[in-house]
Amino acid sequence: MEPLFRTSCAQPFLVARFAARQRILGWSLNRPGFAEGELVAWLEVRDADLPIGVDPLALLERRLAGAGLAGAIGMMTARDVRRHHGAGVEADGVRADVLVTLGLTNGSFLDPAGRLRDVAPPARAGTINMLVALSVPLDDGAMVEAVSVAAMARSAALLADGGRIIGTGTDCILLACPADGARRPHAGIHTQAGRCIAEAVHAATRAARAEWEAEQGS
Repeated sequence: MEPLFRTSCAQPFLVARFAARQRILGWSLNRPGFAEGELVAWLEVRDADLPIGVDPLALLERRLAGAGLAGAIGMMTARDVRRHHGAGVEADGVRADVLVTLGLTNGSFLDPAGRLRDVAPPARAGTINMLVALSVPLDDGAMVEAVSVAAMARSAALLADGGRIIGTGTDCILLACPADGARRPHAGIHTQAGRCIAEAVHAATRAARAEWEAEQGS
């Protein structure tokens, strides 16, 4: 099965293009909740792009339009978008493809008492922005379930090998599946769709985390 989207990267944009319209669920800055589209775009920003008083949504929409990406579902990151990572898993006629950028300087962790704590934020915040694409259509409930599987797999990859961060305060996950076709009612970890998502998310997140930690000297 072919990859579910085409990826292109030219700073400050990382773009995923689908051949057909997708249903997309997530909490993107410009189109949160359920949406439809063929484009997902990451915008790389710097502190100078977002001084006090600048509306991040207006900035994102203006930059997307200026790059010919109007209508794209957009995410913003301080991470170098060239440092993106992808993974694909296919089994029994189902495929999941993941594209992620990752920084952990804005991370949070649970202390031994179960209280959520923040890593001291530096001048530049990190974040994890992730697109999870599935080859089969899902109904609304299954899309929500698939996002939860992706979040679990992401955190498992962050906690592996002694990690303690479970995510960052500005993470975003977008789940995409075909807009047309019979919609599956379930996408949990006991379904083929859920298993493909979990394995692809885990692989992409581990690779992105390893690169980021190598850069930090961790």
